[in-house]
Amino acid sequence: MGRGGLSVRWCKWVLWLVLGGVVLGGVPANAEDALEVSAASAVMMQADSGRILYQKDAHTPRAMASTTKIMTALLAAERLPLDRDVSVSAQAVRVEGTALGLRGGDAISVRDLITGLLLASGNDAANVLAQEVAGSQEAFAVLMNQRAVEIGMKHTHFVTPSGLDEEGHASTAYDMALLAREALKNGTIAAIVQQKSATIRLGSPKRAVTI
Repeated sequence: MGRGGLSVRWCKWVLWLVLGGVVLGGVPANAEDALEVSAASAVMMQADSGRILYQKDAHTPRAMASTTKIMTALLAAERLPLDRDVSVSAQAVRVEGTALGLRGGDAISVRDLITGLLLASGNDAANVLAQEVAGSQEAFAVLMNQRAVEIGMKHTHFVTPSGLDEEGHASTAYDMALLAREALKNGTIAAIVQQKSATIRLGSPKRAVTI
């Protein structure tokens, strides 16, 4: 999956398409025969019932790249006031891969950070949120793993808030479907991933950026 993560819209795709029973209006009872999936592992789960509609090698741990950001968004939405302005640290924005273009000293709201995290796959936004929630990426990873246990993600271990490759950072298709289902219960996240694009405000002074 690489260090740059998946495509910009990958988190949104996981949250909606993989939970096909709600968005696609259901699939045939013989879905496993009807679907051809090139991915090594896959799960299609109904968001409302949790019923598995399709699975392929669903319980093998694999690198989950930018889908990691679903957990980062969930923790931030649960633990931080959405309208709080966050001061961006220079350390948080020293990151590889996709980014919002945040710079040290910038100001941005929690809501806009989560939006940039999910719609633009911002690795810098992930780091800023991790620091704001827990003080450090390491402490945030502890919270990520605690929340994973609560959700029932039995074969998942988080190391980074962004999903950049790190030893031991892995999950399964089934566990990630559980996470996506849990995230969609959060009104903030559900509203963000319905958008094709959004305008956020960031900087010092703030400027409008469309993502």
